[in-house]
Parts: sequence; structure tokens; C-alpha cells
Amino acid sequence: MARFIFITGGVVSSLGKGLMAASLAALLQARGYSVRIRKFDPYLNVDPGTMSPYQHGEVYVTDDGAETDLDLGHYERFTGVAGRKSDNVTSGRIYQQIIAKERRGDYLGATVQVIPHVTDAIKEFARADTDDVDFVLCEIGGTVGDIESLPFIEAIRQLRADLGRGNSVFIHVTLVPFIAAAGELKTKPTQHSVRELTSLGIQPDVLVCRCERPVPESDRAKIALFCNVAKEAVIPALDAKSIYAVPLQYHAEGLDQAVLEAFNITDAPEPKLDRWIDIMDRIDNPEGEVTIGVVGKYVGLPDAYKSLQEALVHGGIANRVKVQIRWLDAELFEQDADKVAAQLEPMHAILVPGGFGERGSEGKIASVQFARERKVPYFGICLGMQMACIEGARNTAGIAGASTTEFGPTAEPVIGLITEWMSAEGIQKREQGGDMGGTMRLGAYPAHLTGNSHAASIYGEADISERHRHRYEVNVHYKEPLEKGGLVFSGMSPDGQLPEVVERPDHPWFVGVQFHPELKSKPFDPHPLFASFIAAALRQSRLV
Repeated sequence: MARFIFITGGVVSSLGKGLMAASLAALLQARGYSVRIRKFDPYLNVDPGTMSPYQHGEVYVTDDGAETDLDLGHYERFTGVAGRKSDNVTSGRIYQQIIAKERRGDYLGATVQVIPHVTDAIKEFARADTDDVDFVLCEIGGTVGDIESLPFIEAIRQLRADLGRGNSVFIHVTLVPFIAAAGELKTKPTQHSVRELTSLGIQPDVLVCRCERPVPESDRAKIALFCNVAKEAVIPALDAKSIYAVPLQYHAEGLDQAVLEAFNITDAPEPKLDRWIDIMDRIDNPEGEVTIGVVGKYVGLPDAYKSLQEALVHGGIANRVKVQIRWLDAELFEQDADKVAAQLEPMHAILVPGGFGERGSEGKIASVQFARERKVPYFGICLGMQMACIEGARNTAGIAGASTTEFGPTAEPVIGLITEWMSAEGIQKREQGGDMGGTMRLGAYPAHLTGNSHAASIYGEADISERHRHRYEVNVHYKEPLEKGGLVFSGMSPDGQLPEVVERPDHPWFVGVQFHPELKSKPFDPHPLFASFIAAALRQSRLV
């Protein structure tokens, strides 16, 4: 039977519970254990798919088509374990399922209540499909004391009784702030947070204390005394220079050892940390530096592009170079055309990421044109590929009115709404004006690459599978004029109906992809497209 680790947070949000969970899972993996990580989100949205990136950050997509919290990206990047729909649940999804059962009469006339019906549903989610792993880590979103998280806290309290004390451990992530005026760290917020948690029936076994400065032994002893945990189980968590230093940092502070001792596991093998040591050596000792201009519409919140940001770092790790990212607002390029060249000329490569809506689109198209004409490496992802097709249609294929139906009616719909496509489950159909949530082409789909293409040489194979999240597609009927204009369709869906990859053979590095390769990149296994893109940027830097 799997052992469960439940992770809660207190005092304030954004303490890094997800990163801590991912790092702990990586350390347990390094000791030879198998792991799975799950996220409980207390908000009432069914999933984050319809939420603004400014509200929620990136929406992470799994192979099986789930739109999930961005923490699942951390989980995959640190462990290499592919996330699934069953690894992320929200209050909205729980209530949706319960109400559907109630309407069908499944409860046989019973009064439907938070306890036991909601808590039972949460427990069922936590325990599903876990027989094949040694440890299941469950992160509870939000902060202890939030009204919306109470059913989840109650559910994990019940789970300890169900699983047995020796099969579950509670970790509480809290804050130990430094008060500059007093010149000291303050433990009182942690004490109050643990008291709040224990009032709900949960006594933490391990405390992870986020702090700006080292925690003196006297303060660790004080926290242990007032919070009823062993001093060795009070783990300081200082800011790290890179998120990929966090597993090594937590191991040095004894986190994995404290968790194993809480499970009374005394014969665990020593961790093999060579993978993480090599990653940090490459980050700490780069042999070059490149600057990548990312032209997007959500650049005010980098978390909106979290996986993209990390995939660029992974490309740097693969090439042993430091990657500097310049976040450029596409909307500003529309307001002042002179800014396009001024902002992009210092860049060694240009990337236009995915997005939705018309705002900033002309600025993105101008960025594509700059990259094409100046022979600067260009990478277009999802909407970035579509903007490359519109730019090519307008400026090299002679289709002046080229546009996308996403932005309104157009006489030249180079990009159009997809209403029918083939998936592993059969034909999928959508309608204009239907529900927004969960209706895009989501998850992993296969593609076939042309044998002599740049894309095929990058991948080293002709048949690939990548994750998608989009509602509009490049119109295959424009393939011939676009290719005459130099934009080659080098990757297609197996049925030949959906363009997946475009490239310009007469350009040093110009690739657009309809999918999101950043979702599958890892520091120890950088995605080949990002590794190749950063290599092209490095070559460009030597020409400048």
C-alpha cells in the first residue's frame, strides 16, 4: 500500500508548497522510491481552463488532456512522472460530480452534506490509482484558515485514521519572517499557524519554514517546543538561486530524512543526487550567454509562461549557456512601430508564445516579420505559429487580407475555428458559441514530420507526440500558397488535415509549432526544440 504525505501551507500564500512537494518527490526518487504527486485546489472553478493567466498563472496540460494547476508542471519537471487527470481536483469538480449524482438519485434520498459526501469524494480522489507507487504526495492549495479549504483539511484528517498513523505524514509549510527593525526572526506566525491546524485535528509531523535568513538552533528548538515536533523535523527553507538547487538544499537541511523518520523507515538507501549536481554545475558554470526576446501579451506576470520560462532554461542547460529572458509586451509594438526594431535588435532569438484574443496580435506579427527579414532565430508556439502563418500569407504569399476568425470575420481565414478532429477516443466535435471550458483540442496528439525537414532532424525521428491546447487551427487549404512563399508545412496530423509544424528552409532557424513543447521539457531531459533553439541563439550571438 502506498504511503501518503499531505502538505499544507500557513501564514501566507506563495510559500512554495508545490516546489517543496516536487523537490521532496525528487529526493525520494533519488533514494529508489516511486512517487506520484497530486494537487487539491479549493476554488470553485471546475478547472483553471477558463481563468485569466493574470488570475491563476499558466494552465498546465497533461497528456490525457487535463487543464491543471501550474504546480503539476513542477511535479513533472522534477520527477519525470507524467501527470494525469486524476492528479488535480478542484472544489468545483468535486461539487459538480456530487450534484450530478444527487440529480440521478444515486444517494437514495439521503441529505447530501459536506461530511460525509464531499469529504468521501476527496478521499476517493486522493487514493485512486495509487497501488503502483511507494509514496503519494498530496498538496492542499490555499492557506490553513481559508473557508474554502476546510473540506480538504477535514478529508485528510479522516484519511490518517483510514490509512493508519504509520502510513501518513503531515508537512506544514509556514513563514518565519525577519523583522528588520527588531533585527531578528519571528517564530510567532508559525506557532499560530500550527495552532490553527491542530484546532482542525491535524498535528504536523514536519515543519518547513520559509525564511530569508538562516534559522538559529535556538529558534528551531523554540519552534519545535511550541509546535510539538522534533527539532530535526523543523526544516529551514531559504531562498535559492535557482529552483533546481532546491532539492539539494532541502536534502542538506534533512527534509527527506525527517520524512522517512516520521514514517519510521530506517533502512532507506542513500540518495543518488548526481543528476541534480550536474544540473547545478551547468547552471553555475555557463560557457556563454544568450538573450531571448519573448513577445507576449501576459508578460506582466511571468507565471503565465512558467513552463516556457523553464524550458528556455533547460535549453540553456543543454548548451551550457545562461539564458536571459526579455519579456516584451506585444501591445507596445502596435502603439509604436519604431519600438519593434529598437526592442528586438539586441535579441539573439525571438519567441512568440501561445495566447488568446486579438490584443497584441499585430505586434506579434511585426515580431515575426522582423525575425524573418533580419534572419534572427524565431520560435513560434501555438498562437506564435499562427501569427507566423498570417505574416507569411501577407508578406510572402501575397494574401494581403490574411487573418484569423478568432479575431472576427475575415475574407482570408488562414486560421479558423476547428469544429471536428480525430482523437484517440474517436471524432471530436465542437460548435461555435458552445461552452468554453474543456472544449479545446487538449492533450497529446501524434504528428508526422517530413523526412528531410529541419524539425525531423531536431527530433531525430519522423513520428512524434506533443501536447495541445487551442481552439483554432491553421487552414490546410492555404498550404500551397504559403509554401510557395517559403513557409513549409513540415509536420502534419496523421490524417494530413491539421498543420502541426511550419518552418523556413532559407532561414537560419525559423520554426512554428501548433503544440506546446515546453510542457514536456525537463532540466535533466531538455526538449529537443528548445535545445536546438538556444543553440541557434548562441550561434547568432557570435555573429553580432
